[in-house]
Amino acid sequence: MTWRWLIFSSASLWLALPVEAPAASVNGEVELTNSKDAAVRKRKDYSGVVLWLEAVDHGADRAVERTGPASAGRRVEMLQQDKRFLPHVVAISVGSTVDFPNLDLIFHNAFSNFSGQPFDVGLYAPRTSKSVTFKKAGIVRVFCNIHSTMSATIAVLGTPWYAVTQYSGKYNIANVPPGEYQLRIFHERALPENLKFLERRIAVPESGLTLPLVSISETGFIPAPHLNKYGKDYLPLSNDGTYPGAPKQ
Repeated sequence: MTWRWLIFSSASLWLALPVEAPAASVNGEVELTNSKDAAVRKRKDYSGVVLWLEAVDHGADRAVERTGPASAGRRVEMLQQDKRFLPHVVAISVGSTVDFPNLDLIFHNAFSNFSGQPFDVGLYAPRTSKSVTFKKAGIVRVFCNIHSTMSATIAVLGTPWYAVTQYSGKYNIANVPPGEYQLRIFHERALPENLKFLERRIAVPESGLTLPLVSISETGFIPAPHLNKYGKDYLPLSNDGTYPGAPKQ
């Protein structure tokens, strides 16, 4: 939110009133190339790319300091359903909280133990929920301590201006005060140097801005196995689905 001043005058009086300047939208589209992911190659699923704006001229930063970022302190959900985290990618501002409802009929244990903000909500039962408030910016990799195939990403950002691409690759960053910004991008299957190359300085006018297509190559990405929260290999589940630490029936 930014402000302008309207000045009215009479023969003996000057009056200045603050008027809110219109916020703009920054939108565009992303495509993923050279991917080995079946959803990308066969169905053109370009979801899950995070784009955000960092103020360069600090005018927008001062506006946020005066009013407080609207997205700070908000709550979002990352469901655990069918042994998956849904959505797979979430973006939030610093100070926001993520709830982890367990919609499965089995126990889960969401955790993160490297990069971003480490956390461990512990083992919890079906139809219950745990939550974590994120207090510093970073990319948080989320796993389940029971199911090795479960993974997700939480992008914790020091800005209120961000978006996550839809299935089509389209995105819209809303309520952006006019000004100069650095566009930054995160995609979990792209090399950091490739993403760095795609960053750019942009000027957002009051009328808003549509950016050119952003093409992200997944060349060079190699998925790496992860360890459990103790830094050890995952133990296989038994045939009856039980696991170490499961409550006794």
